[in-house]
Amino acid sequence: MNEGNSTIGFPTELVQEGKVKVLVPKLKAFAKLPSEYAPSKAPVFYNPVMELNRDMAVLALQTHQQMMNREISVCEPLTSSGIRGIRFAAEVKGVKQVLINDINEKAIQLASHNVQMNGLNGKITMQNEDANRLLSCYNAPLKRFDAIDVDPFGSPAPYIDSALRALRDGGLLALTATDMAPLCGVHPKACIRKYGGKPLRTEYCHELATRLLAGCLATMAAKQDIGIRILFSHCTDHYIRVYAIIAYSAKKADESIRNMGYVLHCANCFHRETTKGLFGLQPSTKCSECGSKIDFAGPLWLGKIIDGQFCELMERKAKHIPLKNSGKIWKTLTLTKCEANAPITYYVLDAISDKLTLPVPSVNTLLQTLHQKGFQAVRTHFDSKGIKTDASANVMKALLREVVAAN
Repeated sequence: MNEGNSTIGFPTELVQEGKVKVLVPKLKAFAKLPSEYAPSKAPVFYNPVMELNRDMAVLALQTHQQMMNREISVCEPLTSSGIRGIRFAAEVKGVKQVLINDINEKAIQLASHNVQMNGLNGKITMQNEDANRLLSCYNAPLKRFDAIDVDPFGSPAPYIDSALRALRDGGLLALTATDMAPLCGVHPKACIRKYGGKPLRTEYCHELATRLLAGCLATMAAKQDIGIRILFSHCTDHYIRVYAIIAYSAKKADESIRNMGYVLHCANCFHRETTKGLFGLQPSTKCSECGSKIDFAGPLWLGKIIDGQFCELMERKAKHIPLKNSGKIWKTLTLTKCEANAPITYYVLDAISDKLTLPVPSVNTLLQTLHQKGFQAVRTHFDSKGIKTDASANVMKALLREVVAAN
């Protein structure tokens, strides 16, 4: 539905998302060529594809609030149109106050209009400030937030330090990273600069990307004697998302650092292994299975990136919140819950089959075969052809040959 632009100053349209209606830039008015990315061309950034991200954020925040069992305060320092913060205020029970902020004056004008339109003036406050400067104003113990959601266009790394200092003990920090090219190894130097870890171009690079982001968070938190626990993470479309709670404690920070390490990978035979610790890695190590040179990713987070109990609580909340993306939400939560205790990394059947010049077998058939052989094996939300298992690469190749021969 179109909306006049006389007060906002640029073409807008009215959209409904969750329980709220908001004005957003009319993206068709700003992309002149098919190759142009419309959200970044608009005066205020808005990406309709991220609705699922926002749906998940609402569920995660509601689950966190239930676990805290009290009213909570929330900050969204990069709000754009205000849609995320407005949804938090309107849809999450137990939210006492939401602070939304953007350095873009036009964004705050649009967000202010949307706050008023949804009748949330008493629950939402707005500021027009640099995100890091804003968060730094809330680092005193009595001013801190119970939850902060950092959803930038690109990397969240520049905001992690100030966000950590603006969070209360036990607070929830949600981070989105859309710079998948650096995180997946296309631009490794950029990843090392931003996240402090080397990426790797492998078939399971999306999990490595998630672990690189979690590892960046853990090391930055440890510098302030803060420990982290990852509650939930997922990779969807063009981004990764990590939710963590923090604990102010040097002991907890040390525990977090003990979850850091490296993933070693052999491109020749698909062998992979992990080694914990930030120091002492020998990058030139040869593959223990085939003798080829082995590559590595890290340092990154080797601890859990999904908490099964948190997933289950999110599932319960999802039953009572009708959302347009309910099918995708249920699929993501079902898969992530199943892989919460699965081994690190996953095998992609397409990649193995291509290496062996064999047809790609059914994922279900190979899962059944692995279970029959006594191995742990589950699907992964990271890849529809991916399997997380404790079987070795050589076993996977042997079983794949067996399955293909039997069919």
